[in-house]
Amino acid sequence: MSDDTEEANDTALTFAHTKPCIGTAQPTASAQNADARLGLHYHHSERSRLCTEASAELFDENSPRIRRDIIRIIAQYLDSQGYTSSKVTLYDEANVKQQHENNYISDVVRLRAAIVDGEWSEVDRICSSTYLKEKKHILYNVYKQQYLELIEDHESQKAFATLNKHLKPLESQQSFQGEFRDLCYLLTTKSIQDAPAFRNWDGVSSSREKLAEYLQNILEFEIVGRESEHQHMMPNRLATLLRQAVAYQIESCQYHSDAIPLVPTILTDYAPVVVPNTEQNSFVGHLGNIKCTAYVGQCGRHVASGSSDNTIRVWDTETSECVATLRGHTARIWDICADRTGSTLVSASGDGTVKIWDIRDLNKPQCTATVATENSGDVYSVSLNPLESHIIMAGYDRTIRLYDRVTGRIVQTFHGHELSVAHAVSNPLGNLIISGSKDQTVKFWDIMSGTCVKSLRSHLGEVTSVATSDSGMLLLSSSKDNSNRLWDLRSLKQLHRYKGHQNTSKNFIRSSFIGDSLVVGGSEDGIVYIWDRESTKIVQRLSGHQGIVYDAKWNPKRGILCSASDDWTLKTWWFDPSNSDMPGSLFSSTQSGGLFAIN
Repeated sequence: MSDDTEEANDTALTFAHTKPCIGTAQPTASAQNADARLGLHYHHSERSRLCTEASAELFDENSPRIRRDIIRIIAQYLDSQGYTSSKVTLYDEANVKQQHENNYISDVVRLRAAIVDGEWSEVDRICSSTYLKEKKHILYNVYKQQYLELIEDHESQKAFATLNKHLKPLESQQSFQGEFRDLCYLLTTKSIQDAPAFRNWDGVSSSREKLAEYLQNILEFEIVGRESEHQHMMPNRLATLLRQAVAYQIESCQYHSDAIPLVPTILTDYAPVVVPNTEQNSFVGHLGNIKCTAYVGQCGRHVASGSSDNTIRVWDTETSECVATLRGHTARIWDICADRTGSTLVSASGDGTVKIWDIRDLNKPQCTATVATENSGDVYSVSLNPLESHIIMAGYDRTIRLYDRVTGRIVQTFHGHELSVAHAVSNPLGNLIISGSKDQTVKFWDIMSGTCVKSLRSHLGEVTSVATSDSGMLLLSSSKDNSNRLWDLRSLKQLHRYKGHQNTSKNFIRSSFIGDSLVVGGSEDGIVYIWDRESTKIVQRLSGHQGIVYDAKWNPKRGILCSASDDWTLKTWWFDPSNSDMPGSLFSSTQSGGLFAIN
């Protein structure tokens, strides 16, 4: 039985659910009066698609040549930075692997020579001692050659023994359907050419050469890329490639500034932070309030929503069309999350279960697993650990659970909260779980021992959400004391407090980060609030929802914000450069981390 009695009638709305009018943003004076102004241009999705996708098909990272190229590039960089000893160590370790490759090549050379010379015992020895990816196929062709030569020499008994002992077990490796049948037929013929499959037989020597050439191709006998060791390499090759990668990231962004940004880190993809000023799309279709939202994959093409109508819907962010509806829960959806590839979605429900969905094919989404615990009550929170190997779930029964996706079992439980757990996430390192509870505390749990290592008691109301920054240095918590608070995860000291919104009674209003510079959150007054992280000033108010805003999530790839509301709708918000009436949108300077206003 849930303690959320205030939610009992929250889906009974008093207005007609037609598609709302375009929302407006209320820019603040601080944003309007900002001194630095840069031009910003929006790239429509059609232009973004012109950028070649950085996929594995571009080159084979396991190719011997590519591997050697990478080693040479790294060695060049180490040498240019004065790390001579490290460069020597790198080449020493690389030469050990190269020696293994040379040994393999040597075996292939000897195998070819043995086939041409008809030294079949040597062929057997090489095949038994060398790791061959196509070993069975190679042996089948070798034994077939031996068999044909025995037929050629009219050694019927030996041929029969070879057929029965060696070829029969490898019949599945035959080159075409019916080849083994023709091999058997040869035992009754006067000549090899009498069998349909071997009419082109032109003697022992020629067939050995053809076999050797065929196996050479299979084994990739050619030393691919050896010439690259002598190929000239341009100076500063690593830095050049990294600049090209960053340029690609900038070009593929939805927003472009007039000024060339100075990127402070290459550990994460470049993504400009803009403050939305206009409603982009409204997503209508749910039959109840929408408690949560999550982007399906990092690209932001699709977004998912969980509703009190017991369903999860997946939407196209460009067309606002519903492309999939996931049914199976028997109570409201409290929380959802998706993996980075967008192939798996996880949902937490008031029916006491967590469901795992395969959404690779949005035309046929499937529930692949249901995690249920006895008498657990509502599951309010679900999230993935950084490796996406485990699911973190928490809820009404005051317990946090860690579910192993591989074994399909709960592998750790965390007890200690006095009231239900509203939200639980992992830190970016994956060694801690951070939880917020209705007991007004934020707790830190060691993932291995399951023990609480720290508890924060600064909030004066129920904690409704927790979120960590991408850097792993900051923690953001939301509470029903009308505040969102920023914490330093290293010292666990409170840094800032964000106010102006309303969060006193409803479950659950959440907040999150927009890049490194901004904080965004929902509110009971139906407005999406965006704060400057450092100054704590409200830099934007996005109006358009006709009910409580529960959740808001930012997608850096698309440069859009998605909000979920009590009015049964999901909305996306973007920065419209042509909207001159809304001058308060911001661009995050990658040089200083400051904010610059844009007209």
